[in-house]
Amino acid sequence: QVQLVESGGGLVQPGGSLRLSCTASRRFFSFNVMGWYRQAPGKQRELVAAITSGGSTNYADSVKGRFTISRDNAKNTVYLQMNSLKPEDTAVYYCKLVAGWTDYWGQGTQVTVSS
Repeated sequence: QVQLVESGGGLVQPGGSLRLSCTASRRFFSFNVMGWYRQAPGKQRELVAAITSGGSTNYADSVKGRFTISRDNAKNTVYLQMNSLKPEDTAVYYCKLVAGWTDYWGQGTQVTVSS
């Protein structure tokens, strides 16, 4: 069983920045995708950004130009740098790893953007 451990959430003012991290309990040497999803109260979980093991990235339109996803394969870790945060970015952020035919999810970390 693979565990994903997230960190870096918190409270930040509008316009501020946060960096989320997610580390997997083991390394995958085959093709895989790591990503970040978020779920705000009363809304469906949505993709924020994803990155393949080869480094290709994909972003939701709402975060393009503000968020950057990256990964360190040697550390089994994916990062989400979030800049110019807006109140509408407030949500629980979940890390996801897709490897083979299996999806793994982290426990979620709260991000609150408020003055």
